[in-house]
Amino acid sequence: MYIKILVSLMGVLMSIGYYPQAYIIWKNKSSQGISILTYSIFSVGTFVWTIYGFYLRDVPIILSFILGVVGSWLVLGLTLYYKRKKI
Repeated sequence: MYIKILVSLMGVLMSIGYYPQAYIIWKNKSSQGISILTYSIFSVGTFVWTIYGFYLRDVPIILSFILGVVGSWLVLGLTLYYKRKKI
């Protein structure tokens, strides 16, 4: 029981790690120094883990990775937007 709580908490904490990066990109209106390849991998990875969580019907995986999907895709979207805007 305690391991599920710990895993859920750590999953959420790791997944909200994308949001400070997204905020900085948005605040500075610049995605300089952000790797599109890295965040593409994160975005696909969090999406696949979310699908896997639904397959397993594992709520901790689903909830933590849904936050990760939104955050990683937000960073990727903002990065592409500001890199494209710079061109």
